[in-house]
Amino acid sequence: MVDDEGTQLGIMATSEALAMAQGKGLDLVEVSPNADPPVCRIMDYGKFKYEQQKRQQEAKKKQTVIQIKEVKFRPKTDEHDYQTKLKHIRRFLEDGDRCKVAVFFRGREIVHKDRGQTMLDRVVVDVADIAKVESPALAEGRTLVMMLTPVKK
Repeated sequence: MVDDEGTQLGIMATSEALAMAQGKGLDLVEVSPNADPPVCRIMDYGKFKYEQQKRQQEAKKKQTVIQIKEVKFRPKTDEHDYQTKLKHIRRFLEDGDRCKVAVFFRGREIVHKDRGQTMLDRVVVDVADIAKVESPALAEGRTLVMMLTPVKK
């Protein structure tokens, strides 16, 4: 048994402890039920739950969520479209998100996987200052997929 100031009162009957808690206008809370004998504490349970919730909210504010953004290319993607998509990749990486770069092949384009690989290599060279390759280009069906991760500053 532990009272509201944190001093240990020793082993006592449940009814005694309950009466003591009610006398102080507080709650009797079982802290560790698996201990032998079980440990109980006198506290304001509503205040305890409120403070616990506030701590969780504060921890949630400080955590950052990293998302995976995806940019899709085709082997015939022209220069201007390539530059536009490259700007998107740079923006995602600068925001701290991971970026999945995929080259999709349609129909007979699948024969020219070397063009897709060339495009992915070019992306790696163009974003080398702000990103590193997390996983190299892998063929998944009709797509070539590569993951980029922002470099820590």
